[in-house]
Amino acid sequence: MHGNPNPVPATAGQRRDPLFEGLLTRARQRPPATTAVAWPLSADALAGPLEAAAEGLIEPWLVGPQAQIRALAERESLDLSGCRLVDVPDPAQAAMHCAALARDREVMALMKGSLHTDELMAAVVARESGLRTDRRISHAFVMGVPGQPRLLMITDAAVNIAPDLEAKRDIVQNAIGLAHALGVEAPRVALLAAVETVNPRMPATLDAAALCKMADRGQITGGVLDGPLALDNALSAESARIKGIVSPVSGQPDILVAPDIEAGNMMYKQLVFFTGAFAAGLVLGAKVPVILTSRADGRDSRIASCALARLAARD
Repeated sequence: MHGNPNPVPATAGQRRDPLFEGLLTRARQRPPATTAVAWPLSADALAGPLEAAAEGLIEPWLVGPQAQIRALAERESLDLSGCRLVDVPDPAQAAMHCAALARDREVMALMKGSLHTDELMAAVVARESGLRTDRRISHAFVMGVPGQPRLLMITDAAVNIAPDLEAKRDIVQNAIGLAHALGVEAPRVALLAAVETVNPRMPATLDAAALCKMADRGQITGGVLDGPLALDNALSAESARIKGIVSPVSGQPDILVAPDIEAGNMMYKQLVFFTGAFAAGLVLGAKVPVILTSRADGRDSRIASCALARLAARD
């Protein structure tokens, strides 16, 4: 008999790190962010924004077929009071309408409902949507890891498959901007590779070295960069000491920059499944933050992602 190939452990998505309580407290100090929710036609997709609204984080605009949304809410005993419903007949149109609401500054953030991620992101990146900036779109997970004294950001584990140097520059700058929104004035950024020395046969080490020099020249601002760093000497000051590495980042990183999506995604999932780490995520680089949720996300993870969006959104 075959089991679920992707089981979600009991610890996944649970609020285990008190640092997340500080994140929520900071977000609640601001008025709720108007948030367009694209196609909330599953129980999780509808409950998520309503739970975040009850926490005082967002004001949902539910974009999709109004009659079906109301029927779903009645079936699931969900209260739609305080929500604005926008009647749109199909997912692609819902995504484009959400993007238009953000472009016209009627909403401050976007949130994925039960449509495919590609449908929502296609609307976000379409030139006619007006949400593009001069930066590449990227994703960041903000994680509470047991035993770590600070929230830890991992980027990019969800959007950019094999980013080149130019894309990595935007990924780093997007992450620094989110760290600033979370109250980290000068985030320490570890540029990860398999080794901590520059090796011409390992492009990730060349990119890391170039990104550090770009920061020296003001092409990346607002953070303290170091790399290439292997994961052990990024996380452990003792490991760095043993290897003779003098670094302002080792042992105290705020942001871990993965060399590609495979490394980033595996690192994020290992922390969640092996250590019970808590994760919230956000798409960055557009004119508004985008909340991507999945059915595997727990209630508190969805709420924390909305808190990230509230902090990242422009008032």
